[in-house]
Amino acid sequence: MTEQNTLAHQSDPANRARLRWRARRGLLENDIILSRFLDAHETELTDEEVDAFTRLLDLSDNTLMDLLLARKEPEGEVDLPHVQALLQRLRQA
Repeated sequence: MTEQNTLAHQSDPANRARLRWRARRGLLENDIILSRFLDAHETELTDEEVDAFTRLLDLSDNTLMDLLLARKEPEGEVDLPHVQALLQRLRQA
């Protein structure tokens, strides 16, 4: 990871706060998984990982839960390599 990627994500506190706010979900299980992941890894996320995280946040709670629990695999617009890589990290968290 280059220093530029680290600074690009970390340089705007408002964007970081917005990402954390969007991670709050209606399903408690999703909320816990996403919040704990951000607590542990937020400072090291690259711009590509933030994009993947944002794409996952655009999903409904039930779809997101199915992906997090590996009941389903990404389809359509979220079936991208960087989304799949982040999803694997989320599943291990």
